[in-house]
Amino acid sequence: MFGVTILGNNSALPAYNRHPTSQVISLNDQLFLVDCGEGTQMQMNTYKIRRGKINHIFISHLHGDHYFGLPGLITSYGLLGRVTDLHLYAPAALKTILDLQLNMSDTWLPYKLHFHALENASVLIDEEHVSVECFKVFHRIDCWGFLFREKRNPRKINAEATEKYGVPLSYYEKLKRGEDYVHEGKIISNDELTIANKPVRSYAYCADTLYNETLVEKVHHVNMLYHEATYLKDKQEKALSRFHSTTIQAAQLAKLAEVKKLLIGHFSSTYEKLDDFLTEAQEIFHDTQLALEGQTYLIA
Repeated sequence: MFGVTILGNNSALPAYNRHPTSQVISLNDQLFLVDCGEGTQMQMNTYKIRRGKINHIFISHLHGDHYFGLPGLITSYGLLGRVTDLHLYAPAALKTILDLQLNMSDTWLPYKLHFHALENASVLIDEEHVSVECFKVFHRIDCWGFLFREKRNPRKINAEATEKYGVPLSYYEKLKRGEDYVHEGKIISNDELTIANKPVRSYAYCADTLYNETLVEKVHHVNMLYHEATYLKDKQEKALSRFHSTTIQAAQLAKLAEVKKLLIGHFSSTYEKLDDFLTEAQEIFHDTQLALEGQTYLIA
């Protein structure tokens, strides 16, 4: 499964039973935490997130609604006896903040916490089944977006054909990469021995940001784009002054980037009801959904 579960969808202030930003990305048996606003641990409990499966945490920027839940989560991992390494990707200044808090409380962690400072657009994780990249977005302070890409071989084994030609198991990985089978000088085409695999899927997370069309190239053709939509369209000037986006700006970026689906969140506590957010965004980009807490959105 490849999906995103929303733990928090509000902006700076918790309101109307909505919590500050936090998401869990699921890919096969791996879980990745993106941002960790206040209340994230409680939301994990509510929605039965297996926190022990999270080995990588990504913090987009150092506004409190995106990381105030992190010191508590890190400490809780220690209290629960975690021993597995934990990797944290965040702006460099967060290490100073965490070190101070841990030192002042004389807290010892029984696991290794690896801190990876976000300084340039780059590949953060490159594993067998997934890659994760970061890219700059346009907020009042340094802020990062994240791009999750599934990885798989372009071809799948055709078991009937490989058995017919007696292809050894040791050759299967080469076939999956698209190579022909060569045996005793005879070449058997890869097309005969394999079938096309499903296209790889991708998910982009655009954290707090102004509308900026340079982001189009960063998220072009992703299967699902999360983009903040803090305000309705009549608050465009307010959004600009606070380095945020509106519903129609998020939808316009999705349209230009030709993404398959758009997920909008980071709603201002000014609004109790969210219906108008969906209505406005769908006027520009029909395949839009609200990022609702507790919901898991499959990436396909």
